[in-house]
Amino acid sequence: MSIKQKLGVFLYERIMKGPEKAGLQHWRRELLEEARGDVLEIGIGTGANLEHYPKQVDKLIAVEPNPEMIRNIDLDAFGGSGPVEVVQGFAGDLPLDDESVDTVVITLVLCSIPDVARALAEIRRVLRPGGRFLFLEHVASCEEKVQKWQDRLDPLWNYLTGDCHMNRHTEEAIEEAGFEITDYIREPMPKTPLLLRPSIRGVAVP
Repeated sequence: MSIKQKLGVFLYERIMKGPEKAGLQHWRRELLEEARGDVLEIGIGTGANLEHYPKQVDKLIAVEPNPEMIRNIDLDAFGGSGPVEVVQGFAGDLPLDDESVDTVVITLVLCSIPDVARALAEIRRVLRPGGRFLFLEHVASCEEKVQKWQDRLDPLWNYLTGDCHMNRHTEEAIEEAGFEITDYIREPMPKTPLLLRPSIRGVAVP
């Protein structure tokens, strides 16, 4: 693992402690109540979502590119009723068959994926007819002054956090990928620095 990846893991765990306790855990739980059937989570990280999965999840396939993250996952925390399979892989080239899952979950991950359009196309590919895409992401601010600072500081932030971007227009990217957003909340992320505070979460369908 590169120094950049290790630094990203180190900073991620410390930055996210405050937001998780201040309300992010509740957001995760609320969002994942919509998960059901065979579920794919992209970028599971250290497993922050595991305990929030409901019983109606029959199986969880977790894809994570960073082996350092995988080593810190506690699979016993899983709240669903079925098995958990963790696979090292990438959002732009998912190791799954076409139309193989009922739900795709991605939380605080699209900010760090190199090719968002390709990742979203892969999500569409693996979803079964009637499937749903659940997302929670920090995004570019709607306020012009804040967004300008996000743009200025993004290169430094990207380096320090192992590829995270603070200024992505994720809502637009989801819609451009052929999804319809059916449930949507834009809300400041609690206990988070100003430039990382804008966030969106919701449900989308192809």
